[in-house]
Amino acid sequence: MAAWCYVLSRNYGWSSEETNETAELERLARQAARLANEDAVALYTGGFALTRVPGQLEAAAALIERALTLDPNLAAAWHLNGWVKLYRGEPEAAIEHLAQAMRLNPLDPLFYGMQDGTAAAHFLAGRYDTAASWAEMALRRHANSAPQSLRLAAASYALSGRLAEARRYITLMREVDPDLRLASIGEIAPFRRPEDIARYADGLRQAGLPE
Repeated sequence: MAAWCYVLSRNYGWSSEETNETAELERLARQAARLANEDAVALYTGGFALTRVPGQLEAAAALIERALTLDPNLAAAWHLNGWVKLYRGEPEAAIEHLAQAMRLNPLDPLFYGMQDGTAAAHFLAGRYDTAASWAEMALRRHANSAPQSLRLAAASYALSGRLAEARRYITLMREVDPDLRLASIGEIAPFRRPEDIARYADGLRQAGLPE
């Protein structure tokens, strides 16, 4: 849970990618996996924490896969493994894993995160209108997911050529996060591969996010 707190802090922009903090996150995640290697919850939380450590994506994937082997009905593990598939540039697999998570736990308080992940996967696959639709569903489900959902909707509509909708969402997003600039998109993008981040940034640029 300590490693998970670091992940949430990064996700919400409450902390930075400082070397000391990253090292502590990695230490905690690996200790959790070592001490509780038969505990599916420890494995998927520790595994997902490792996605925030450069070069550890495959190790993260292995821990979450082990969690699913131990408990194939664990919706949260399917959810987070969907995001790992996204980070690896595997949108179709991501959609399948996120859909399984939604089937297993349709009342999950983090259901909007599954919808955001599905939006990001369709974006990665070039299905921009579908991506925007999923981002809008996440917004309706949980308004506090607004920053990421708004960014996904804006970038998706921009790359689908629907600039009026894109600019409307970027305006809403800037009300929530007025300081965001394209220069910092790499830190908060729902992707890890440079080419995917570049396409996301291009969509946000077309939508009107300043440099």
